[in-house]
Amino acid sequence: MSGRKRKTLAPTAAGPEQTVNRSKNQTDLEPKATPAKLIKPIQCNNVETERSHYFTPKTDMQHRLGADFFNQPCISLAKAFLGKVLVRMCEDGIELRGRIVETEAYLGGEDKASHSAGGKRTERNTAMFMKPGTIYVYPIYGIYLCMNVSSEGEGAAVLLRSLEPMQGQPAMRQLRAARRKEGARQLKDKELCNGPSKLCQALNIPRCFDRRDLASDPEVWLERDSNTDPAEAEDIVSAPRVGIESHGEWAKKPWRFYLRGHPCVSVVNKEAERLSLSGKVMNNLGPSGVQSDTGRHNVKRT
Repeated sequence: MSGRKRKTLAPTAAGPEQTVNRSKNQTDLEPKATPAKLIKPIQCNNVETERSHYFTPKTDMQHRLGADFFNQPCISLAKAFLGKVLVRMCEDGIELRGRIVETEAYLGGEDKASHSAGGKRTERNTAMFMKPGTIYVYPIYGIYLCMNVSSEGEGAAVLLRSLEPMQGQPAMRQLRAARRKEGARQLKDKELCNGPSKLCQALNIPRCFDRRDLASDPEVWLERDSNTDPAEAEDIVSAPRVGIESHGEWAKKPWRFYLRGHPCVSVVNKEAERLSLSGKVMNNLGPSGVQSDTGRHNVKRT
């Protein structure tokens, strides 16, 4: 249609490259250092990087998404997240920004793969039962973190799986380096946030962000990207969630959503992409159809 903005969901010039369950092999984890050698996440004001052109003493928040956005069914919210921008404000005013390109929906009590399966409430998963937009941060292996956001529905939440780095890549790279073996090769931009634990490291999302309100928090929030159109149905791939094979039929639910063809997606599912192009939705998937960005098959995640 004439007059519409051209979609720019692929990496921009500013960044040319860019579950809630447990397992041993995981695309977003790089356990190359022992816990004793890991460095605590650094503060962003210790990193030499550019000052955000979005930042002023009174940050313009016109694009920030409020409570109404998060108050929608889990699957709908997981899709709506795609193309939105996660912003992390550091103490010195530097902003780390990444476009969401991959999510997973966990529907609460009925969903056997969810932390809240059967309506079970614990000290750890309390955020899943709080109002839509509440941040749920939980640890895996005792050293990595994953970030979820609660939705409409009892115990329902969306896992943020992957981001496209947009701003603050030098800071992100240093934050990621703190969790990698000394002397490891420098990460490409597309490798900085392409996994749930990676994005928490790269944006310095700490455990204490658990139970905060993403609609009102001053240090982390979600924005619309004014430079792109919303993702349309043909842009979104629906595929089974990753790393929950032990949960039977629930492992086959196509509740992982990602932007087709985006290089920052953590796990590409060719069969799901083929079916979605034909207008079909994937219900079953054998292991041969799943391939990670590293070329490995059946990569699991926590």
